[in-house]
Amino acid sequence: MNKSLFNGTGVAMITPFRKQETVDFFKLESLVSSLIEGGVDYIVALGTTSEAATLTASELSAVRECIVESVASRVPIVLGMGGNNTQTVLDNINHTNFDGFSAILSVAPYYNKPNQKGLYQHFHLIAEASPVPVILYNVPGRTGVNIAADTTLQLATDHPGKVVAIKEASGNMSQIMQILRSKPEGFKVISGDDALTLPMIALGASGVISVAANALPHDMSAMVKLALKGDFKKAQALHYKMLPLMNAMFEEGNPTGVNALMEIEGLISNTLRLPLVKASKTLQSKITALYNEYNQ
Repeated sequence: MNKSLFNGTGVAMITPFRKQETVDFFKLESLVSSLIEGGVDYIVALGTTSEAATLTASELSAVRECIVESVASRVPIVLGMGGNNTQTVLDNINHTNFDGFSAILSVAPYYNKPNQKGLYQHFHLIAEASPVPVILYNVPGRTGVNIAADTTLQLATDHPGKVVAIKEASGNMSQIMQILRSKPEGFKVISGDDALTLPMIALGASGVISVAANALPHDMSAMVKLALKGDFKKAQALHYKMLPLMNAMFEEGNPTGVNALMEIEGLISNTLRLPLVKASKTLQSKITALYNEYNQ
């Protein structure tokens, strides 16, 4: 695997919908271009931020193809591919065309709350089946289960070159440091929390898979590049500039907040699919005020 792959800023792309809740492929193409022009290093297609759980099989296929065609090999693409039925994930892997994709991002099984042995076996089988490298995704606030550091390290050790990274969104800095301290060479720890990206890079993380970068690609990419170069003074200035917006974006869940900001920027029509709904008027007003302050 290319040593620089998955360094820097990845962006967990939203799915733009029209007001009729159909996928807006024109906006999707435009968003891809704006992200690449904004300096992001790679794109994550159909992750949890994309509302993939509400897309039909034909929509998933069409969004996947649209992103590959729009990216046109300019940056690597990671494909979100996870679930809480291991066999279904394996079947999806076996029936997917991975042309144009550099890796998959596989979230921990949600709702059924497997123990660490179950998590290990789930990802072991995914790693065995996947024709491309696997990035683990630990987000216990959404899945109800935490991938322990020992489980992550065991998967990385047992599958060199195949389980290549983890997107860590546990918010547990002690756990994250344990992984960073003991990980095998070449295994990468990627921030899954926009607001924790800077401190995680200072501890050895390779970058971020960012939600905020959908709306703020230039500043997020610049901050990460500066931090990876060790210029923490300039990176810190950008971090604190973005921090109020980053925090506000997640007050009512994801992608509710980032969609609200992207509508303010004129990038999308702010339409979500149930069970998600638009940001409240209070949050919309707050994000508007913060964005105006951000641009002063």
